[in-house]
Amino acid sequence: MTIATRSASTKQAPGDATRRTALVAGILYLLTFASSIPAALLLSSNLGDSGYIAGADGQIRLAALLDIVNGLTAIGTAVALYSVLKRVHEGFAIGFVASRLFEAAILFIGIVSVVTLANLGQAAATTDASAVAGGASLVAMYKTSFVLGTGIPALNAFLLGWLLYRSGLVPRVIPVIGLIGAPLFTSWIIGYIFGITEGGTAWHAIGVAPIFVWELSLGLWMAFKGFRAPAVAALGFNAADTDEAGTAITAPAAMATKAGAA
Repeated sequence: MTIATRSASTKQAPGDATRRTALVAGILYLLTFASSIPAALLLSSNLGDSGYIAGADGQIRLAALLDIVNGLTAIGTAVALYSVLKRVHEGFAIGFVASRLFEAAILFIGIVSVVTLANLGQAAATTDASAVAGGASLVAMYKTSFVLGTGIPALNAFLLGWLLYRSGLVPRVIPVIGLIGAPLFTSWIIGYIFGITEGGTAWHAIGVAPIFVWELSLGLWMAFKGFRAPAVAALGFNAADTDEAGTAITAPAAMATKAGAA
């Protein structure tokens, strides 16, 4: 009687095995917005002049801290989703993790640049010609790393968008937006590298808009809705594949648990 009662109380719907994964990934996606947008606004207002060398150093350091949070949460989204995505296609899942790591690495180059700029502003007078030249170089490095770092989401959109579209873990309209935005944003990045276009142009807006909508809608859906139960079940997650805490376990582990119970 006790065993039957306990089994009934721990029985879960198929989607419960991955609900925690979706929640964590969704929150991390939303944190990338909460950290990256204020950081970009702070830096754009203070580094508008390529000759910047001294000024609101406190705001620059705060922006650098927010960008660190952005980089770490970006990595976290890929790590959180990997255990589910590898059941769709392991190669693409690894590629998504690698692209997130690459994105964070480029962003950290920009972080090093702005923190160095703030330190340089404290150590040198604004009229020092060498300091001004160094500051201009650091600002240029930050701007380039920002463009390239924020351009990697185009690759992320292609990899993750394909995985989610194929699996149906979220409504397919969400990854379709990402798959549309990926080539549009990539074209703008290529144009920027060749000096054909700049930030703030119509081309830039057309490329960024679908990526922005895709990542925001994905984060909101995963945080508040989770993955779609039929897709979760199709990937092999089910109520029997969870431990007592409701954490998803692998198929071999689930079989071992059933064998032990028998």
